[in-house]
Amino acid sequence: MFILMVVVFVLGYIAIALEHPLKVDKAASALIIGTLCWVIYAIGAEDILAMGFSPSWANFAHGHIGLLEASIHEFIVDSEIVHHLGEISEILFFLLGAMTIVEVVDQHEGFKVVTDKIKTTNKIKLLWILSFLTFFMSALLDNLTTTIVLVALLRKLIDDKETRWFFASMVVLAANAGGAWSPIGDVTTIMLWIGGQVTAARIIEGVLLPSLVCMVVPLGILSLTMKGNVERPVVENEEIDLTTEFERVFMLILGVFGLLFVPVFKTITHLPPYMGMLLSLGVLWVISEIMHKDKSEEIKHRLKVTAVLRKVDVPTVLFFLGILSAVASLQSAGHLHLLSQYLDEKLGNIYLIDLAVGVLSSVVDNVPLVAGAMGMYPTADPAATGYLASFVQDGAFWEFLAYTAGTGGSILIIGSAAGVAAMGLEKIDFIWYMKKISLLAIVGYLSGAAVYYMMFGL
Repeated sequence: MFILMVVVFVLGYIAIALEHPLKVDKAASALIIGTLCWVIYAIGAEDILAMGFSPSWANFAHGHIGLLEASIHEFIVDSEIVHHLGEISEILFFLLGAMTIVEVVDQHEGFKVVTDKIKTTNKIKLLWILSFLTFFMSALLDNLTTTIVLVALLRKLIDDKETRWFFASMVVLAANAGGAWSPIGDVTTIMLWIGGQVTAARIIEGVLLPSLVCMVVPLGILSLTMKGNVERPVVENEEIDLTTEFERVFMLILGVFGLLFVPVFKTITHLPPYMGMLLSLGVLWVISEIMHKDKSEEIKHRLKVTAVLRKVDVPTVLFFLGILSAVASLQSAGHLHLLSQYLDEKLGNIYLIDLAVGVLSSVVDNVPLVAGAMGMYPTADPAATGYLASFVQDGAFWEFLAYTAGTGGSILIIGSAAGVAAMGLEKIDFIWYMKKISLLAIVGYLSGAAVYYMMFGL
């Protein structure tokens, strides 16, 4: 049963990776393996736990005396599942709140305020402008949402398909780099922040410069080879504006401040970040209701939060629920503990371990990889010294993991949520991306890693 859990997990992962050829949404595969792994664990629990690989069971059994079968049931159902579901729910509610706020701003055309300011057609200038815009927007919002917004913008700025593919691919690189240094810029950094492995101020301080280098190095290389101007498509816009200029600017400012309020809320109250996110959403919701109370039913139907909620990417939320549940079962059963021991023995260096995680994230989704690392390496005591000192809160292992897991996914188009979104929206060819972009992404990834190592590893 111990090995069967791994087999189910790997098969599920293959189904997730082959989402497009199989034409089965990855959320469905994730939910299946998230449930099956716990089912197999529960059925074979006595044999699995008897192997002695689960630190959680060792701690639980030490304080519980009674019938073995009853203790195992209590451990899995009442302790482990409830414990992990609580941690997963914090991430899901945070994401749901953030995605709704972004959708509300987008529905009010708040992002149009920013994108309409871009006038240049020079390829190099446009590439630098879009990349830096993406880099900082991704840090404030998240890399997935930013990519969706910027790809939509590219359709208004660039007519040629392959040129648009190139710019969209660079947007993916910039979005992943921008999300890596912000506590709210990527699902993995959100997980590390909510899990207590990093704090908002320190991750910005430690990862900002490496992330910037990761983006700037490919841009510098392209600046030497790219030339010419882009041709803009002829856009016919006959739609009636649903919002005024004031409403667009106001909702953009309100949405961004709502997202930026979350780290402040956590610092002041010491409550979980998702509560601050839900508070921001509630305030935005009330204000939008008041703003549109006298408008026609047609406009209210499109701008009200209740209408916007229907557009929120719920399958993505369910994907995270399924995959994080599956990883939690492997953590509880002891698989991740074994893996951490193997990595320590074979690599024995936190930088090599994190670099390996980053490269793997180009093939395998970075969410379960980071979840796995969080399960494999518990946060060390602040007084820890030597090798364990790297695993304290804001330790080098966690900061560098945020960088590698966030930026390593750019190596392949399927390696990040931003890449998958761009691939789906623009129908970017997988092989084309490997030929044109992957090498640039690798150079940027290693350059940023080298900068981090020079800052903290020497």
